[in-house]
Amino acid sequence: MELRVAALEALCIADPVAKCAAVHRLWADRERLALDPAADLAEPTGLPGRPERPRLVAPDTVPQRSPFTLAGRAALLHAIAHIEFNAINLALDAVWRFAGLPADFYLDWLRVADEEATHHALVVEHLATLGQGYGDFDAHDGLWTMAVKTRGDFLARMALVPRTLEARGLDVTPGIQAKLRKAGDARAVAILDVILRDEVGHVAIGNHWYRWACERQGLDPLASYPQLAARYAAPRLRPPFNQEARRRAGFTAEEMAWLAGLEA
Repeated sequence: MELRVAALEALCIADPVAKCAAVHRLWADRERLALDPAADLAEPTGLPGRPERPRLVAPDTVPQRSPFTLAGRAALLHAIAHIEFNAINLALDAVWRFAGLPADFYLDWLRVADEEATHHALVVEHLATLGQGYGDFDAHDGLWTMAVKTRGDFLARMALVPRTLEARGLDVTPGIQAKLRKAGDARAVAILDVILRDEVGHVAIGNHWYRWACERQGLDPLASYPQLAARYAAPRLRPPFNQEARRRAGFTAEEMAWLAGLEA
């Protein structure tokens, strides 16, 4: 089995538990698998594999619920579980889709997929203690929508998924943790500690490969980012920004200054 082919097969799996297990096996076997960066793989229909539920609805129709009620806390954790499931798919998609890149690129994103699978399982496990399962609430498809938009543009994928959508998680997680802590859910806070720690690394991987792609194409990373965001209608960056986490994730002083201008 070739690594990128195996990643595509894992992406096609609909059942979340089976998908997570396949990703963990793939990561464990990574050194025993052949890797063919040059292979041009055909895209199957129906990507990504996902269960019939949750029902996918427009983002503005997903209800906002208070984390200070049991149902509201379950809805919040379900939204996080859905984000993590989509993040597995996004990482696997990067592994199989983009040919002709250094071997480290594929291993980086396979590691991301493995960690996202762990995150998803942790949240779903805790969600079960609240009497709910993944699929019990409606969700939206914003993360995968951006993957579809950027499927033919490697530079845009690196700019707008890890450095934009996933970096947003760095900004909002501390606030979510504060609410969960106030609600008395110490386990959820601890799970988000794990997710935030790992997501710093995931955004750092995105920063690395975005800059690598810019250098390869002779582009200025700072100037190119807003152009790509406008071209692909990326979500508008909104403050406040988690300055410390973004620095650890590799955002440069110039990029942090540009973000500070958005806060002004």
